[in-house]
Amino acid sequence: MICSTACQLSNRSMRRVALDSARKAALVAGVFYLVTFASSIPAVFLLEPVLDSPDYVVSAGDDTSVIWGSLLDLVNAFACVGTAVALFPVLKRHGEGLALGFVTSRLFEAAVIAVGVVSLLAVVSLRQAVASGANAEPLVGAGQALVVVRDWTFLLGPGTIPAINALLLGYLLFRARLVPRIIPILGLIGAPLLLMSATLTMFGSNTQVSVLSAVATLPIFLWELSLGLYLTFKGFKPVPVLTGQESGRVVSGGLG
Repeated sequence: MICSTACQLSNRSMRRVALDSARKAALVAGVFYLVTFASSIPAVFLLEPVLDSPDYVVSAGDDTSVIWGSLLDLVNAFACVGTAVALFPVLKRHGEGLALGFVTSRLFEAAVIAVGVVSLLAVVSLRQAVASGANAEPLVGAGQALVVVRDWTFLLGPGTIPAINALLLGYLLFRARLVPRIIPILGLIGAPLLLMSATLTMFGSNTQVSVLSAVATLPIFLWELSLGLYLTFKGFKPVPVLTGQESGRVVSGGLG
């Protein structure tokens, strides 16, 4: 009788620890998701001076705006990695291969964003060199080329990889029922739309600023925003694997 009571207390304690750990992971991941919105959206407007001006290198420029926008893009990149790192300990219990794939895709997205940031900061350096008396003619072309590099990093990073993230994470969350299923469904619907839009843009049949791009991006936007809000304010649903009530079934490891 004493042993049975002790075992029950121990199990309750373990379930409480597991739930607390999952709640902390959900909160951190949710906050990081919201940070990606809070950083990436203002960055779009702050970077307009360099992205929309072919002669930025020889213009008066607005280096302060571009630098702040670049810093916000870096914050976005770190927050992308943060979401994956925070979620991995929970996700790996439901499919370690897919969870690792999600972490990898987030790291790749962050790396591509960082390349774009370096490109724009290099344009700022070129403009400052021209202002200091350097020969402007060759630097104008170099500046335009660096902006083109940034445009491609935006397409291949934030414009494409979120679809891969949605397929991996959305499937895991849908299967594990860690959040209301409507949330991952948004991601699973939006992923092929975003991939189609990005592919058409790569081949010149679409542009990054078009009605098609906006429509294709909307489900992914809603998926990430709703996931961030839900994880921040609600956390994961208490499924058996989180409460420690699973009965001898190994759910981590593999893709199944």
